[in-house]
Amino acid sequence: MDRSQKADSVAQLSEVFNQAGVVVVTRNLGLSVAQSTELRTKMREAGASYKVAKNRLAKLALKDTDYAGLEEYLSGPTALGYSEDPVAAAKAVVDFAKTTDKLEIVGGSMGATVLDEAGVKALASMPSLDELRGKIVGLVNAPATKVVQLVNAPASKLARVFGAYAATEAA
Repeated sequence: MDRSQKADSVAQLSEVFNQAGVVVVTRNLGLSVAQSTELRTKMREAGASYKVAKNRLAKLALKDTDYAGLEEYLSGPTALGYSEDPVAAAKAVVDFAKTTDKLEIVGGSMGATVLDEAGVKALASMPSLDELRGKIVGLVNAPATKVVQLVNAPASKLARVFGAYAATEAA
């Protein structure tokens, strides 16, 4: 890489760090090309990205961002998983790491909060942003449904009473 390519790479990584909701640092312990492709596919499906970056360039890009605490994790053959959703990247990386011993989770960060391996795994066990939105919509709709049922209940009871009286008079 020449100087301009390095500057472009640092600028791209800096943009990633400024937009990401979470960054997970992993260590590649001999992933094959097929495994790496599978990991990238799973990350894409989850709404996240996975990038192998030179540690020195990543450290330069980390400066003046909330993720500056990740610098201590950047040694050896590392790669970065990131997403705007605070759970997506962690969940995808942890799920993939369960299937192979060639990917090690080193740590991560949610903004200025630096996470160790256990913190990343705990983050991965949380529901995703879409799941939380679904639960909130369900909770908001539940009272409205109950209100409609309560409003309709007296009318339906009244209709049954009139139906019963009509049936007894007809008989």
